Amino acid sequence: MSDNQPPKKEVNVSDVSLGNNEIKGKKTDVQNPELWQFPMNYPMSIIGNEGEHDSLLNEVKLILGSQFPDFDLASVQVKPSKTGRFHSVRVNLYLTSVEQVNNLYAALDNAKTVRTVI
Repeated sequence: MSDNQPPKKEVNVSDVSLGNNEIKGKKTDVQNPELWQFPMNYPMSIIGNEGEHDSLLNEVKLILGSQFPDFDLASVQVKPSKTGRFHSVRVNLYLTSVEQVNNLYAALDNAKTVRTVI
C-alpha cells in the first residue's frame, strides 16, 4: 500500500443506513433496483489521487475490460481536477442489468487507486 494513501476503512453493512432504512446487501449493491431502467447509457467519473494517473487508468481499464468485453477502452478520458490533487477517469457504459452495476461498483470499491465514483 502506498504511504500517502490512507487505508480503506472496513464497513460493517449492518452499521450503514440511509435515514431510517437499513441498506440491504453489500454497500456496493443497488438499493432501489426498481428505479433503474435497463438497458441504459451510464456516464461515470472514477476519481483517484494525484500521482496515480497511470496506475488509476490501468486499473480502471482492467476492470472495464474484464466486465465489458465490447467496451472501447480508447474512449476513456482522463482529466486532472482544477487543483491538480485528483484525476478523474470518465467513461460512458452501456448497462443491461442490475448485476452489472453491483459487480462494477464492487470491483471499483476494491481497486487500490480509486478514491470515489460519481
